[in-house]
Amino acid sequence: MFVKRLQDDRHRIAHISITMGPIRLRRISPLTVVVIVLLCIGAITFLLSPSSRDSASAKLRKASAASNPLSPPTSPFRKQSSRSNGKRVPPPVVHYYLNNVTTSPNPVANRETVLILTPLARFYQEYWDNLLKLTYPHELITLAFIIPKTREGNAATLALQEQITKTQTSGPEEKRFASIIIERQDFDPPIPSQDESERHKMENQKPRRAAMSRARNSLLFTTLGPSTSWVLWLDADIIETPPTLIQDLAEHNKPIIVPNCFQRYIDPETKKPAERPYDFNSWQDSDIAQKLGESMGPEDILLEGYGEMPTYRVLMAYLEERNGDPKLEVPLDGVGGTALLVKAEVHRDGAMFPPFSFYHLIETEGFAKMAKRLGWSSTGLPNYKVRFQYFPRRNSH
Repeated sequence: MFVKRLQDDRHRIAHISITMGPIRLRRISPLTVVVIVLLCIGAITFLLSPSSRDSASAKLRKASAASNPLSPPTSPFRKQSSRSNGKRVPPPVVHYYLNNVTTSPNPVANRETVLILTPLARFYQEYWDNLLKLTYPHELITLAFIIPKTREGNAATLALQEQITKTQTSGPEEKRFASIIIERQDFDPPIPSQDESERHKMENQKPRRAAMSRARNSLLFTTLGPSTSWVLWLDADIIETPPTLIQDLAEHNKPIIVPNCFQRYIDPETKKPAERPYDFNSWQDSDIAQKLGESMGPEDILLEGYGEMPTYRVLMAYLEERNGDPKLEVPLDGVGGTALLVKAEVHRDGAMFPPFSFYHLIETEGFAKMAKRLGWSSTGLPNYKVRFQYFPRRNSH
């Protein structure tokens, strides 16, 4: 019986095959092929378009935004309703695992956040334009400023806010920063003028740099969040850096690293553009400087770059070689703060900017000494340059 049914099934299948005939594939017209290709190209163009990238960036920014005002200051806070069904909703408890915060030679691949800190007395448009040129992903960058409560500070605040509004609201999404913080100093500046000649007078150095230390510490302690990997100190008058500044410095994977700061000017003799060393606070110590410090009172400080106080230290400013290797490293005992990249864990360990005589050092030089006492070394790049604002003629240092 089973064999009979099987034979009947075979006959049915054969009959169906004969009835239907051979199955033929439908021919696709050239016009259809062209339409399919155009659709594929359109889809790829849409996915790779700036608007698509902007949308992805916007989602990333929204996902990383703080959900309550008690969140870390470096997280952008999006104000939301604090009430649900008429009842006040308490902020959530957030856990942070600092062991998961990395500082690596490849910070972009590891999505490491950078906090750029700038004490700002005057606003220079070139400074802001240079910030916008940085190629480090801006959604990983938080900017923070501290500005004195002076007439110049008020003008700087207005100019800064104008540029922030332009960048953060109407500018391209890829140029917008994750968060921007503006703070105002709660103490008066020690010297009324911010002219270069006044700032660099020897008698003004201790009070000026003590005030700068207080400003730096206030800015640091109120903005450093638990997810911050790197802190870039960048002076407001640094108007020219390589666009890859953050990646280039982080690639060395040093706890504290500083480039060489130069200044462009017009040479009075040749009448041609030239450049000269500017920051003399990055140095290697000398026996003469140490002995000089031993002879000083407890509140006295050593100053660099002044003929009245020869220290005979090795200054990184003069170690620059024409067409030298920009990756060349030298160990340092003191650092300048015009452009200074610091691993956030160094600051978390307690290294700050002493506004007092610390081993006869103060501010950024004192910071390097304090970091060294905590086990962190400082490194300089004599052939890697950033540039201070342009001056038409040389002023006394």
